[in-house]
Amino acid sequence: MAHLHQKILRAASAIVISISLPAYAQQAADAVAPEITSAYEAKSQGMTVTSKNWMISAANPLAVQAGAKILAAGGSAADAMVATQVVLGLVEPQSSGIGGGAFLVWYDSVSGNLTTIDGRETAPMNVTPRLFQDENGEPLKFFDAVVGGLSVGTPGTPALMAKAHELWGNTNWDQLFADGITLADDGFVVSPRLATLVASDAERLSRFQPTADYFLPGGTPIAAGDTLKNPAYAETLRQIAIDGVASFYSGATAEGIVDTVQNAPGNPGVLEMQDLAVYQVKIRDAVCAVYRAHDVCGMGPPSSGALTVGQILGMLDSYDLSGLGAENPEAWRLIGDASRLAFADRGRYMADSDYVPMPTKGLVDPSYLAERAKLLAGPNALESVSAGTPTFDHAMLFADDESIELPSTSHISIVDAQGNALSMTTTIENGFGSRLMAPGGFLLNNELTDFSFRSHRDGFAIANRVEPGKRPRSSMSPTIVLKDGKPVLVVGSPGGSRIIGYVAKTIIGYMDWGLNIQSAINLPHLVNRFGTYDVENGTTAMALEAPLQAFGFKTNARSLTSGIHAIAITSDGLEGGADPRREGIVLGE
Repeated sequence: MAHLHQKILRAASAIVISISLPAYAQQAADAVAPEITSAYEAKSQGMTVTSKNWMISAANPLAVQAGAKILAAGGSAADAMVATQVVLGLVEPQSSGIGGGAFLVWYDSVSGNLTTIDGRETAPMNVTPRLFQDENGEPLKFFDAVVGGLSVGTPGTPALMAKAHELWGNTNWDQLFADGITLADDGFVVSPRLATLVASDAERLSRFQPTADYFLPGGTPIAAGDTLKNPAYAETLRQIAIDGVASFYSGATAEGIVDTVQNAPGNPGVLEMQDLAVYQVKIRDAVCAVYRAHDVCGMGPPSSGALTVGQILGMLDSYDLSGLGAENPEAWRLIGDASRLAFADRGRYMADSDYVPMPTKGLVDPSYLAERAKLLAGPNALESVSAGTPTFDHAMLFADDESIELPSTSHISIVDAQGNALSMTTTIENGFGSRLMAPGGFLLNNELTDFSFRSHRDGFAIANRVEPGKRPRSSMSPTIVLKDGKPVLVVGSPGGSRIIGYVAKTIIGYMDWGLNIQSAINLPHLVNRFGTYDVENGTTAMALEAPLQAFGFKTNARSLTSGIHAIAITSDGLEGGADPRREGIVLGE
């Protein structure tokens, strides 16, 4: 342990320590305080954390510390991801966990290959097209569908963790659960973010007794600084550590999940043991788009992330954003309308390609994007946008989707000492998911509400309609940017469908505007998906609101809480950043 302590200790950046850590971070810092403190100092000052060998950036210091221990001991990025994810599911249960799903992008330093793993949840085999419709065939209100068993899909995160370890792990599986088990048994310090979100969602959390007992003991929401224990989760992790993920998808844990879903008061679901027993992750081809002579690569369908990020950047490739600069309204006019055009295609075409034909290659074909880019010539905002007509070898026509995707989620970026790179976005969908806590001490997702509540519109099928076994469309955008086949940037974010804009902005900030990766993350958010420009309230982005309105955009000043975690790979080593809007940090050696 002393050897490990020294290895992690050398990860500290050369920054003067003058920061008082919050209690939830101090728990992580008690073992190796200098580099934890330095990581917070770097983030607060817009400075990158640098290292030579390995690096990890994620949304909570306890989770980052768990991954860093594995990396410092020679573990792979896949090993560190498992250790990080099991702690994230404990300390920020509102965002991700073993009751949810994830997408992973992997760069292999030996083969040079890029691999993606689809660990998205699946719809139970007993769903019908009217799952989220009332007796008159009209869509349910969003939270009437979310809260309870009806929204729960078959979890994919445990299977993804196991597959990544099988393919790329070099550390014993059981060792990856040590920190998660210890923290669940002994307790962790509740962070301000978790406490605030529990308080704001207390009414929904109170509807189910096991959930209320955990988050609202005695009827009072847990508070920042409290120590929270989860012995049931510790026992679930012990079983997975010893017996593998088979103990999750069968036996008592699976029975507990199914019983919780089928007997949810007021809103039972249709998940069955068979759905868990047959679940499999899928290895899929990465989707890449060209931008500034780089390949921007990520997860293909059922994620819309790589396609939509790639479309935005591909349309902007012929415009001089570098010359315009980050504070020029004209730059944001171009970015905003490129995003609107990409989202129009997203709404028309993108869904689980195992179930519906998709023009995946056509959507990011450079010639198609060049034609769409001509629509951005200006000088004002586009009066309207519609889906384009990419090359498509199928005659089926689809209606536009109207599914709702609210923000939660978490992101992990890792580069290991062997040069492997991992980008993984992980979720239980809406904050606290379905609000159902399984007997194993973890929340269950509400991922099925990422499907369109309608199945048809104006006589045309909606591509993202619910079907048995289908995976709902996602906006998660775990991304690895390559130059000449080598990774130069690992990035991703939570944030619902705004994830796409957050990731695109960060790539533009780093590649076009010459910002270091922390400063690119810190850039104020301006996101346009469907016509109204969301402007991050309380930031310098507010100065762009009037010019954007003059272009013809409607604007909406609001909080835009991302959680971007990124690592830049340079000729001098690794440079990492963590989003100041969340509680994460970067560690490296």
